[in-house]
Amino acid sequence: MKKFLIKISFYIVGVIAVLLFLGTYADGNTDDNYRHFTGPKPSNMILGDSRGSQALVPDVLDKKFKGRKFDNFSLNLTESPYGKVYLEAVKKKLDPNTKDGIFILTVDPWNVSIGKDIKSEKDYSENTSALADVHFYDMEPNYEYLLKHYSRSWFNIFREREAVVRSNTYLHKNGWMEVTVDVHPDTLKIREASKIKQYENFVKTQKLSRYRLDAFEDIIKYLKNRGTVYIVRIPGFKGIMDIENLYSPDFSKTIEAIARKNNVKFFDFSSQYDRYIYTDGNHMYKESGKIFTEQIADSILLNKKKMLK
Repeated sequence: MKKFLIKISFYIVGVIAVLLFLGTYADGNTDDNYRHFTGPKPSNMILGDSRGSQALVPDVLDKKFKGRKFDNFSLNLTESPYGKVYLEAVKKKLDPNTKDGIFILTVDPWNVSIGKDIKSEKDYSENTSALADVHFYDMEPNYEYLLKHYSRSWFNIFREREAVVRSNTYLHKNGWMEVTVDVHPDTLKIREASKIKQYENFVKTQKLSRYRLDAFEDIIKYLKNRGTVYIVRIPGFKGIMDIENLYSPDFSKTIEAIARKNNVKFFDFSSQYDRYIYTDGNHMYKESGKIFTEQIADSILLNKKKMLK
């Protein structure tokens, strides 16, 4: 029995050693969220869903705002809609010493909505996300995240590491999701048609949520005590914006009212949808995202100048 236990202990130690080794290769290819749980805690943040994760490029903001480093902490509709889970995650992610941060909250009708079939808060999609149960946001490697939320073989982490080749969906250390796809008009039309069907279904199955709008406001209040908050509405292509306007015709007015109530600035770009290229009609292509991010930075800088007059 003693020999058996010794052999088993060697085996267990060996397995742990292999996992520890493989975990060191976790990077922007590992999955779409891993790097949101690594690196130093930021003082300047971008929040939202996948529309924000792809359209706002922290590197652009870093150049515009000298001496600041931005982190894009936007995930997706399922995992980071506005709610209590997201707020608690922001508290864990943010540098606790932050006093003069810049916070850009991207909002659209979908990340303040819930399914019509949802009966109680315990059924919200984000309750099963990493945001709900990961405690450490600045570990690298983050073995807690990998153990809880990486369901594939860890050998894939090594085989698919970015040193071999970058994924078409690559998550940068600063949280920007860089998506590299063909944006030829013919391929775009196919993806746009698919996305329209998806959002037409959202109109039937979703509804604006008072809970999420209140949670959005709670995040604004929390971050206002640690810096300056700006709200941004990111456009999709015309087909998506038509659906959003059908779904919630007064959405921008609703957000503007929240902005005025909390004395923060709201930049509404929803009418400027034809200025950008999209990968699927909903998410901005990376080159357009860089241009769009510059416009946001310029809008913030102009607003700061007006405030000083």
